[in-house]
This record gives sequence, C-alpha cells and structure tokens, in this order.
Amino acid sequence: MPAAPLRHAPHVSAAAFAGISAIHVLWATGSSWPLQDFDTLTDAVAGQGPAGAPGPLACLGAASAFATAAAVLAGVPRDRPRIRRAAATGVVAVLTVRGAFGLAGRTDLLVPGSTSSRFRSLDRRFYAPLCVTMAVLALPATAPAATPAP
Repeated sequence: MPAAPLRHAPHVSAAAFAGISAIHVLWATGSSWPLQDFDTLTDAVAGQGPAGAPGPLACLGAASAFATAAAVLAGVPRDRPRIRRAAATGVVAVLTVRGAFGLAGRTDLLVPGSTSSRFRSLDRRFYAPLCVTMAVLALPATAPAATPAP
C-alpha cells in the first residue's frame, strides 16, 4: 500500500475535478463567473471568440466528464478495482497529454480554434501546469492495491 500522503493524493485531484465540474455546471446556466462577461470567459477559457462559445449542453457534457473523473479518483466503483484502475489510467493519460501540449504551446492541436493570445498565456501559465499536477496526484490511483502478507 502506498505511503499515507500518496494514498490520499488522488483525492486531491478528485476534489479539483469536482470543483471544475461545478464551475462548468454554473457556466451551463449562463454565468460568466469568475469573469465579467461570457465573451471574456470564452476567450480566457476556450481561446475562441463569441461564435466559438460552447453552449449549455457542451458545458454539461464537460461537467459530466469531470464529475466522472472525480468519482473514479475518489475510488468509485469500489467493487470493481480493475475497472477503476483502468479508468484512472485513462484520466492520468488525458491529463498528461493535455498538460504536455499546453506547456508546448500547442493546445490548438487538441482543441482547434483555441488561438487567442490570452488563452495561450493562461494555458501555459495555469491550465497546463494544473493538468500535469493533477495527473501526478492521480497516479497512485492507477496502482493495484497491495495484498496483505500471509
């Protein structure tokens, strides 16, 4: 079994995913929090102008994906450890790829149209490092549980 701090690290990543999911639900309602308007939010978060703004269904779809990742990293389903570890491995892989592309300044290869200079700056400074950090924190969730010694 991993040391206590490592054992709890996926829960930190799960909490971040839960928060990100909640923010996407808020955006689905039309809120622009934490920015002053939806156009500014779209530029900062998606790197696109108003025409490229995701609609409520897209926001709810993203919220669902983030909530699912949070649940997996929190240990769900408890009775299916192989499925949980496989899902956690997928979460770590996606976060790692997203973080690497963001740090390289090439998020546009993953999300066509994310070209605003504000988004690129925020991506390199905050979003990509957050993805890498969350991937590292989630990594222990991919390991099989240790079996007790006889």
